[in-house]
Amino acid sequence: MATLTAFTSFTLNGVDAQKFLQGQVTLNTEALAENLTRYTAICSLKGRILFGLWLKKINPESFEIVVTADQAEELAKHIKKFGAFSKMKLEQAGQVFPTLNGDTTDFAATETDISAWQLQAIEAGQAWIEASTSQEFQPQELRLHQREGVHYDKGCYLGQEIIARLWFKAKPKHWLHLVQGTGEAPAAASKLNNDVEVVNSIAVDGGYKALVVAKPAALEELGLQVLALPEALNGDVARPQ
Repeated sequence: MATLTAFTSFTLNGVDAQKFLQGQVTLNTEALAENLTRYTAICSLKGRILFGLWLKKINPESFEIVVTADQAEELAKHIKKFGAFSKMKLEQAGQVFPTLNGDTTDFAATETDISAWQLQAIEAGQAWIEASTSQEFQPQELRLHQREGVHYDKGCYLGQEIIARLWFKAKPKHWLHLVQGTGEAPAAASKLNNDVEVVNSIAVDGGYKALVVAKPAALEELGLQVLALPEALNGDVARPQ
């Protein structure tokens, strides 16, 4: 059963903050516009998303990071481990609430309707990672590059070798789709069959809507209704030839 998601905010401040994040996340922190929230990822060495995070650069020495609450403790451990010798400080700022803002999500301390956001984010193709889906997906499978959450020419970061190889030499066999089905909303990380895995879902009248990583043919076999994603996310996930 799908449940409401809670979110935790952190601040990362210090002269090494931008340099540290540049070697961690899939987007280019140096090129990130200030005061703009982008969804990005920290990946494992196998190129799978460990942490999904909303990143906002206040300036090169000050960043805001938001993750699902169930990933907050592990993210803090990760940053303190890898950033032990960096001149910066990570501090937990508390619970925050989401508001959809065009092609991204903004967060504030003021309470919002999280279930309304979940539906809006799912319909907008804005997949998010939580503890249950950690290490399940590659950034390209979630169309993160189409959300400016991955930059393939930014240099080294965790998992970069595998992520770049997939982009330049191959293409994913499964990728993100928006679907509508009947029955109870399936849980994140559950498999509807071997080629359809749920990223996020929410109940709607008569059934559910979900973001799934799937082979297109497998969706037809299941009889799921495939809905259109926003234009920016409708293209082929493969690198343009």
